[in-house]
Amino acid sequence: MALRLTHLKLSHFRSHQRTEAAFDGRPVVFLGANGAGKTNLIEAISLLSPGRGLRRAAPEELIRQPQGIGWKITATIARGDALHEVETGALPGQPRSLRIDGKAAPQSALGRVASMLWLTPAMDRLWIEAAEGRRRFLDRMVLAFVPDHAEAALGYEKAMRQRNRLLRDHVADGAWYGALEAQMAQSGAQLSANRRMVIARLAQASDPSSAFPAADLTLSCDAPTDEPALAQALAGSRRADMAAGRSLLGPHRADLGAVWRAKGMSAAQCSTGEQKALLLSLVLANARALAADTGTPPILLLDELAAHLDATRRAALFDELCALGAQVFLTGTEPALFAPLGPRAHWFTLTDDGGHSRLAESPQP
Repeated sequence: MALRLTHLKLSHFRSHQRTEAAFDGRPVVFLGANGAGKTNLIEAISLLSPGRGLRRAAPEELIRQPQGIGWKITATIARGDALHEVETGALPGQPRSLRIDGKAAPQSALGRVASMLWLTPAMDRLWIEAAEGRRRFLDRMVLAFVPDHAEAALGYEKAMRQRNRLLRDHVADGAWYGALEAQMAQSGAQLSANRRMVIARLAQASDPSSAFPAADLTLSCDAPTDEPALAQALAGSRRADMAAGRSLLGPHRADLGAVWRAKGMSAAQCSTGEQKALLLSLVLANARALAADTGTPPILLLDELAAHLDATRRAALFDELCALGAQVFLTGTEPALFAPLGPRAHWFTLTDDGGHSRLAESPQP
């Protein structure tokens, strides 16, 4: 069951005043100089999945200036035999809206339409920076398997925000805390179970013949992972949490760890290039596992990735992507980086025309 973005149209989105393109399912290469609008384009595609996209930008930040009239993305996504029409956007000062097949829908509904994973240059330091980024990376992989993971995360965060407000205000109402902690425990136990399930599936999907290193993943969390024990732990931590003004335990404090299997080396101790290779290995493992489970690998967005791989690994990556059958969008400045793809790819060129990004289909360089 194939998953494909077949048509995309942008209106007043960042540098794109009006951009429209159709895709035929082959890997897509967006070529252009720095500042031509390549990352803006794949950021728009990332907003066809739950969340705030690959830059985590607020809706107001996406509005093209100086017009400032609001932005809109419309897309057609094929999932098996079904076609879904997706429209999302925001007017100035308004939250982002979403319609799927002509009906208003919550963002979590996008997880049932299209699963996506991405790698960007901003993620190069993922293994050595704060745990929050690693949790987001893991949760993005989980969403590909469990679309309801987004709803569990939203439910947990909403209850935690309300509990934190009580803590900061030094409210002592045990019943109020108990109700919120029950919600946090229910959603939190589901988050932990989903995360551990996907870590196990990634281990099973490891390919020893891949050109990219296998990673052994761990999920560290001081809080209990089952619902009754988590509710009890939250109740027992109220005094310490009130002193801190926030919830100090729970799945929102979990951290993803990785070890380069062949070397027995923590990802944090690896070189920058090795860390990127580990991330790419996990994305490929996720795509393999999802294809094995559902027959539908996720859509992959790989921003400026090829420039950081040697020629052998670039060729191996392209072969793996084509073998997976995943629709992948790649960006870069140099056509030579993507030469091994040849006619297997759908080629486009972006240019900057006085602050306007122009997209044109192009022949193979």
